[in-house]
Amino acid sequence: MKTNTVKALWAKGEKAINGWLSIGNSFSAEAMAAQGFDCLTVDLQHGVIDYATAVHMFQAMGASGVMPMARIPYLSPSEVTRVLDAGAMGLICPMINTRADAEALVSYSRYAPNGTRSFGPTRATISAGPGYDANAEDELICLAMVETAEAMNNLDDICATPGLDGVYVGPSDLTLALTGRRYRVGFDREEPEIIEAIRNILSAARRHGIKAGLHTGSAAYAARAIEWGFDLVTAATDVRLLAESAKLTVQALRAAQKKPSA
Repeated sequence: MKTNTVKALWAKGEKAINGWLSIGNSFSAEAMAAQGFDCLTVDLQHGVIDYATAVHMFQAMGASGVMPMARIPYLSPSEVTRVLDAGAMGLICPMINTRADAEALVSYSRYAPNGTRSFGPTRATISAGPGYDANAEDELICLAMVETAEAMNNLDDICATPGLDGVYVGPSDLTLALTGRRYRVGFDREEPEIIEAIRNILSAARRHGIKAGLHTGSAAYAARAIEWGFDLVTAATDVRLLAESAKLTVQALRAAQKKPSA
């Protein structure tokens, strides 16, 4: 079975740079995969993507060697099974609120006797190579999203879950959960209380010997998260990169139009 390149980076003490795919298209996934990310996450929760399209995106990403991941829409054995069978080497699950949730997530991602995942890795046996059944448990990454007040109250219990590889911070939902609508919703938090919460999640992960990831909205904030000690940072989404680049191009042309002719 292929080695999980993100786990290999972590074993060397290095950080992983993750890209985010919300556009349901194999060509855009292929283009993102060619840009040098360590891993790319197909977003089945908020992205405009169905399961069949996700499979095409995994296939398109294959040529670059980037490590494929998926965020499932909710905690469910069928959702976990489908993305892993499709070839995802990493799994992010939203709204993990308790130790029981985290234990279920780990169980759904592992075969018996260590879990309850049903065997049938239809595409994964091809994309990951021979030996998938024997080595998947060691190579796959399972991350629980911490993004609610309940999860913060159960933080140490979640992080102590056997078999959980790490936690992944969703700053938008975390801000809503902790402060209501006192602040705008968004990724790159500057409010001291939210930064403290984010760093507390990182500290809890460290205490229990697991990894921590953070969703950010810019390379600058992602770099800051790496300085704090996060092991995985999401620094760019396909939608944002497309929109921002298009906006800058139009703005430049509008400005050029306003300049007097020579």
